[in-house]
Parts: sequence; C-alpha cells; structure tokens
Amino acid sequence: MKNKYIFCLLLLTFLNVNSQPINNDNKNNLELLIDFLSIPNNSSNKDHIAKNLDWLQKQFATIEFNSTIISESNVNYFFAEKKYSNDLPTVLFYMHFDGQPVDSEKWFQPNPYTPVLKLKDNELQDKTVSLDYALKHFDSNDIRIYARSASDDKGPIVMLLSALKMLNAKEKTAAYNIKIILDSEEEKGSPNILKMVEQNANILSADYFVVFDGPMHDSANPTLLYGVRGISALRMEIYGMSKPQHSGHYGNYGPNPVFRTAQLLSSMKDDSGRVLIEGFYDGITISDETQRILDNVPDDETVLRKRAGFKTPESVGDTYQAAMQFPSLNVRGIQSAWVGEQVRTVVPDKTIIEMDIRTVPESKPEILIQKIKKHIEKQGFTILTEPAQQKDLLTIEKPLYLVEKHYMFPFRTAIQSKIGDWLRSAVKKDNTETVEIRISGGSVPLSFFINELNLPTVLVPLVNPDNNQHSPNENLKLSNYFEGIATIESILSTPID
Repeated sequence: MKNKYIFCLLLLTFLNVNSQPINNDNKNNLELLIDFLSIPNNSSNKDHIAKNLDWLQKQFATIEFNSTIISESNVNYFFAEKKYSNDLPTVLFYMHFDGQPVDSEKWFQPNPYTPVLKLKDNELQDKTVSLDYALKHFDSNDIRIYARSASDDKGPIVMLLSALKMLNAKEKTAAYNIKIILDSEEEKGSPNILKMVEQNANILSADYFVVFDGPMHDSANPTLLYGVRGISALRMEIYGMSKPQHSGHYGNYGPNPVFRTAQLLSSMKDDSGRVLIEGFYDGITISDETQRILDNVPDDETVLRKRAGFKTPESVGDTYQAAMQFPSLNVRGIQSAWVGEQVRTVVPDKTIIEMDIRTVPESKPEILIQKIKKHIEKQGFTILTEPAQQKDLLTIEKPLYLVEKHYMFPFRTAIQSKIGDWLRSAVKKDNTETVEIRISGGSVPLSFFINELNLPTVLVPLVNPDNNQHSPNENLKLSNYFEGIATIESILSTPID
C-alpha cells in the first residue's frame, strides 16, 4: 500500500511538471530567435546580408526605433536609435549579424540555417525536442538551440531586441538614449569599419559603448570584459633555390629553406615559450592592483588545459589571465613542398610562414613588427619588399620576403570607472560574484569606435562558453538565452549615475 502511495505521488509530480503552463514571453522570444537564425548570413553573400537587414528593419520598427542602412565601400551596416530625453546620456551598442561559412556535412542536422532544439546529450544525434518541451524543461535540462550564429552573434542581438520589446510591453523606457550599430562583415575582420566610423562619427556619437559578443566565463557567473588584444600579421617567404631540386643531386649542396626557417623560428622563442626578440615585452608591468584583478578571475586552469589538450602551459605569465596581459607571437601556418601521398624527394625552393601577433595597449603593433624585422636581420636575412626573383637568389645570401598587415588594435577600459560601476550594478546577481576580466586574448574590431569616438567601452558576454562558435554544431544554451534577455533588460533599466 505504501509503495502504491509513493507511485501515485511520483506520477502526480510528473504530471504536474509536464502540465506547467508555458511562459508566453519565453515562447515569443524563442520563436523570434528561431525566425532570425533561419535566415542564412554568410558575410560574403550579399543576398544573405540583404535579407538579414530587411528582417532587422522590420523588427526594430515594431518597437518604434528609427533605423537606417549605413553604406560604406559597398558594405551595409544596420543602425537604429531611440532618443528618450536630451538630458540623458547615450549608449551605443555593437553586435554583428554575419556568420562564418558553413560546411553542412559536418553538422549533426540537415541544415545549419534551420535551427533545431536538442538536449546537450543528444547533440551528436538526430534527436530533437519540441518547442513546448524545450520551454517547459530548459531550467532543469541542458537544452540548446543549434544553428549557425546562434551564439555568435545573432543570439545576443535577439536578446537585446526581446528585452526592448519586454520594456515596451511593461510601458517602461530605457534609462538612457540608445544607439545600435550591427556589423555585416565582422567574421571577415571588418575591413571597412574604420571608414564607416570616420564617415558617420556624428551619427554614432555616444557617451558609452557596450558590446554584446563572446562567451561568458566558465563559471557561468555574470561577466564583464574591459579590454581585448589587437591582432597584426606577418607573412614571410624564406628561400633556398629558385625551384625544387632533386634531393639526391642537391642535398648537402643547395640551401634548404625549411632548415633556415626552423633556425629563424627557434631564435624567436625559448623552450618555455617566452619571446626572445629584444624589447618584445617592453612597457608591461603587473602592479599589485592589476595582480589583484587577475587573481579574482575564478579560472580552473586544469579545465583550460584539458579542454585544449596539453600538459604544461608556456611561461609568459604565471596564470592564464597573466599570460593575456602580454603580446603573443604565434605561427599560424607553414607550407613547403609536398607531403603525404604527394611527397617527393626534393629540396624545397621556399617555405611560407604565416604569423600573427596579439598586441596589448602598452605595445604598439608597428613597433613590435620593427623589432621582429630587426631580429630577423640579426639572423643574417635580407628582408625584401617584393617576392624574390632569380637575381635576388644569385646575389643575396639569405633572402626573405616579408609583408605585414594590421587588422585590429587593442583597448582597455579601467575597471574602476563610471561605465564599470554602472554595468557591475546592472548585471549583479544575488550571492554571485561578477567576473571582471581586465583584457581577453581574442580580438574584435572595436578600437576604431573607441579611438575615433573616444568612448569608454566594456564587453558583456552572454552566451555559454562551450558554444562551438565558428565551428560545426554552433549552439546557444536556452538558459543562457533567457537569462541574457533578463540581464539586458536590467542593463537597459539601470540608470548611469
């Protein structure tokens, strides 16, 4: 009899859980996200971009925002604004609606642009859950929406849009004037954004700059990011002979560019990963206050190493956060001759090296590259400004062709600042410490806004860190999505004192 009573009690509990009414706000907000994710958004496809712009204009019109398309160099950006009072400050929000290209064969669903809802445990299988099931169980289960740009960066755009819609429904207004700029080529490095900002500085002018992009800290605590590193790149061609030569005839006689490359690269870093180029770390110090900020970030470095798959970190900094305070020198690709089934018994003619440099505010990228060039010359190389010709190979001992490019520049906003105080108050959750990160390792095209418009800037990441952004099976955890809407609503409602 007792067992029968327990069974009935469990059955009633099950029925009550499954008969919970669906929150209509959550349903509307999730359907809005599904609608936006269903529009393809490859940044190289103008038709994709046009359809996204049309959707954005229609949606922001429903909340009575004035919107326009800003064009620069045949690239279109979405801009919207709403002014509540001349006496209020203005906040400019930045996100991007373009996405990385997709390889459909590597996704565990028929179409990366057709969103599906799945339990995390089923993500590698063709097992989806219904919209109703997802809405009833996302609090107690790890349910995610899988689609390109779910997390990077359409999810946060719809979080902002949903938060604005909810304020309207409550007949409330934001605590400041709002401007929104949405990028259509961030995934291509935003090569035209500087010109766009320069040409539209008056339109984009604001008092503060807030960016909803990137993943939250692993702890899932509210996260504020006060800076990002910049990125510059070097491409080098290191030569041996004018063409690949038979290794039997020219081995031991003709110079091998792969060994020249290995010797050059090994001169740039020591065994612990520290850059040996003279002056590479000049100007960077970790004060007691900075160290306190770094120590307050609750990183689990065992988890970080396990996720990336290595045993011992390089020793540029004592911790992950400390390492991000320094510029980095990275080899991102090497190419020479043939390998695998195409391998041939030759001495290669040249080696191509692609490098990137992540810069911090204390290190000017052009100065770092000059230091790298000086180091290369000390190793006996002659730097060319054009690819080597036959005459160069016959007259120069160690020719090296080098080309540089600066993509994005670093920035850092003081944590103890007006924008920091405001956002810290807005995102705070009861009994939860906000994670405040001084500078992140990645790069985003924000320095153009900051430098041109002179704006204090903070990033507010809202998506789950394990979201597979840029990769197959990109996803957004539904609990992050709904929590993100609530966080943005709080940011919109919190006055800037």
